Amino acid sequence: MTPSESAAAASNDTRTRRSRLLDRVVGSLWPSMALHRATRLMAGGQAIRAFGLFARAARAGSAEAEYQVGRCYLNGAGVPVSRADGFRWIERAAARGHAEAEWILAALYVDGVAPCCDRQDSSGSPLDLFSFDVAPEPDFAAAEKWARRAAEHGSADGQALLGYVLTFGPKSMRDLEEAQHWYKLSAEAGCPQGAYGYGSSLVQSGDSEGDEVRAADYIRLAAQAGLSPAIYLLGMLTERGWGIERDQSAAVQLYRRAAVIGNRSAQTSWGRALMWGVGVEPDRIEGESWLRRAALAGDADAAALIGDIYAEAGALPPNYAEAAIWYRRAAEAGHAAAARTLGLLYLSGTGVGRDPREAMNWLGIAAEAGDRSAQVDLASLLLNDGASHPGDLAKARDWLERAAASGNLLAASHLGVCLLEGIGMDREERLALQWLHQAAREVVSAQYWYGRALSEGRGIEADPSLGRAWVARAAAAGMADAEAALAEMMVNGRGGPKDHGAALDLFERAAAKGHVGAMYALGMMRDGGFDVASDHAAALRWFEAAAERGHEAAQHIVGHSPQQNVRDDR
Repeated sequence: MTPSESAAAASNDTRTRRSRLLDRVVGSLWPSMALHRATRLMAGGQAIRAFGLFARAARAGSAEAEYQVGRCYLNGAGVPVSRADGFRWIERAAARGHAEAEWILAALYVDGVAPCCDRQDSSGSPLDLFSFDVAPEPDFAAAEKWARRAAEHGSADGQALLGYVLTFGPKSMRDLEEAQHWYKLSAEAGCPQGAYGYGSSLVQSGDSEGDEVRAADYIRLAAQAGLSPAIYLLGMLTERGWGIERDQSAAVQLYRRAAVIGNRSAQTSWGRALMWGVGVEPDRIEGESWLRRAALAGDADAAALIGDIYAEAGALPPNYAEAAIWYRRAAEAGHAAAARTLGLLYLSGTGVGRDPREAMNWLGIAAEAGDRSAQVDLASLLLNDGASHPGDLAKARDWLERAAASGNLLAASHLGVCLLEGIGMDREERLALQWLHQAAREVVSAQYWYGRALSEGRGIEADPSLGRAWVARAAAAGMADAEAALAEMMVNGRGGPKDHGAALDLFERAAAKGHVGAMYALGMMRDGGFDVASDHAAALRWFEAAAERGHEAAQHIVGHSPQQNVRDDR
């Protein structure tokens, strides 16, 4: 080192010692000057020196200094991170009426990081104030208290946070009108979170075109500030043309922007757009990658979409086992439709081992979440397979009635059959006919049952002709039971002319689908006595097919047929 360099280094050391001595003197004698000097040092990147001055001013009772010390501990600025110390100093500043400390304290309570000061371990020593062996829970009551103080002291952040608590806190605490008031004040003060909250509240409550435009304007302000939920919501409004010009391509780019900075919902929307080329060139590999990222981060919609991708046939056959994994992830995250699909996979044994109990579990989760289709599915299972206690049957009937009343024709069909046959409930044939008639407009099984009821005069005066017409509609749609029933009507001439040839064709169609009664009927017709060619060998084959499937009359015939006796003698 040259003499000049040595002199410069010595001069720097001297200035540093003098500066630190000045810090000590200022900190000891003039707390307000210490606070001012610490603020300048922090802005200049000298966090360690700044923290020392903040701490001296805080010990002298400065609320601003206490607040700054708390922030240093929370952010690890000039001192190792300590959430416990950070909370304690922020709380001290808030107790002195420091507005910014009040809203940060409220935010800590919302985030569930407030300490439980009265817990102790087995040795009697206080536990770590921020031990997270158990997942932290928000304390909305304490959050509301401190956020309200901050809001009333004019903190725009506190106003936004109070609006959040009043919107998303416990139901007993929610007040959407007051929340909108605080959001508006915060937004007008230029707080991005307030702008987003106010815009979102207008989306929910707005009932005029002016409200729609104002909502979009405030959400745009929050998006311009880089708030990812606002960017995503602005994308949704742009996609739907709500308060803003509809532009699918612009919406997708907003999704992409929010996705890149970590918004899960935006990652799902961006992945969906890439998968199916909505507003952007399709890229299925990249799209699935974004969906997976969102799903693994906990987005239920993304997990359900991946399940759908694996369940659908494309260039490769469906992979139901992989689909079931993603449906389970979505269902566990609260996705009702995925829970229903998972239940149906267990019911049929597709991609997973067949497990009716597990099927009932997932269908029950979806049904309790309000999924109408799952309610119909589960109600049908409970009513047909039996329920563990009468309450299940009552719930099943209630679900069917609600779904049927809302226009669900499949539910109307199930309810009609149960009332007609007394499955899980008392027989009410007149009421059954009403539901079946409503469902018969579109539901094939309802056409069959309605036709049977009309033909047999159940709940109404018998009308075999009209009944046969309804059964014929179901048979034309390929329902095996209806084909066999119509064939029987044609054999006997019930509700219309006899036609044994057409009946034979219908029995053969039903038998090909595994209808055991049709197999037996074919054996009878081919055995002679009908207006079709006799064929005893064919008759025996049909009797044997029916007998193998448990048809008692067919088993009796096969057991006493001459051909069977010859085989037995051998």
